[in-house]
Amino acid sequence: MPTPSSDTTIQRPELGQLVYEYMENAPNMGFIGTQVMPIFEVGDQSGNYPVIPAEALLSVEDTARANRAEYAHSDYTFEEGFYSTSEKGWIEYIDDRERNLYKNKFDSDAVAAMRAANILLRGQEKRIADMVFNSTNFTANSITNEWDDETNATPIDDIQTGIKSIRSTSGLLPNALIISYSTYLDLLRCDQIIDLIKYTFPMITMQNLSLAQLAQALGVEQVMVGGAIYNSAKKGQDASVSNLWSNEYAMLTKISTTNSITEPCIGRTFLWTDETASNMVVESYRDEAKRSDIIRVRQETGESLIASRDSSGTIVSNISQACSYLMDNITT
Repeated sequence: MPTPSSDTTIQRPELGQLVYEYMENAPNMGFIGTQVMPIFEVGDQSGNYPVIPAEALLSVEDTARANRAEYAHSDYTFEEGFYSTSEKGWIEYIDDRERNLYKNKFDSDAVAAMRAANILLRGQEKRIADMVFNSTNFTANSITNEWDDETNATPIDDIQTGIKSIRSTSGLLPNALIISYSTYLDLLRCDQIIDLIKYTFPMITMQNLSLAQLAQALGVEQVMVGGAIYNSAKKGQDASVSNLWSNEYAMLTKISTTNSITEPCIGRTFLWTDETASNMVVESYRDEAKRSDIIRVRQETGESLIASRDSSGTIVSNISQACSYLMDNITT
């Protein structure tokens, strides 16, 4: 292990690798934020990005060409979206005495790095969840029968209504359904889905149904289950466990599948690479006054819904809204 000093910050690539592997496994722990809004690397802390105008997505043009004439061509110009990143970070103290007390039990540096990374990851997840499951950012479409009403719920019909709505609005098809973990459990008990599964996957029990099979039954490419939780109580109070992704909503949307910033999608996580080469960077330094080593994990990101704006900041083309369909009244 490198030895930090009070005036020197040391990069910790070995701990960074641990954090990277943890982040890779995050979806299996219910963290889906950076899948919903994939990371897009930028070279400046703030700036603009090109947005294809909404009307250009569906235009039908005359492509006929006369002899010796020019070919028809597009005449639209890109609109501009704007992003801005900000720094987030967390530090963990490793007291020299505590390090020696537990040196045969666990790696103090690794535990500190993972705890700090978990705190940052949870914060990032909440920022994204609060943007997506949001009736201010998106029009909320109330379903008739809540999905925890096992007998009367019609989630397949509700989802088909949403797919048709997105297609008629933007010409796009959603490639993801985003739900909370509780909603996922409700769907496994829903009569409409159980009846379909009996014939689609006759050898599969609902308990063994994969997310890919559930997606096929629902008529979407993928189902993304937000299962991450957090303690919403203030410091010193008894823990109050809450869902980062609300049970009240479900979202049909278009998630980006390429690294093209012009691809219509719900959103992106902009990463300023001059500050951090990855979503999280791990460093350490020394605080001799506290006889402690300090592990620091930080990131420089900006999570953003995709939209173009004019010079006054007013939205011109709301791409994220055009390719999304927010459902509410999902549970009681």
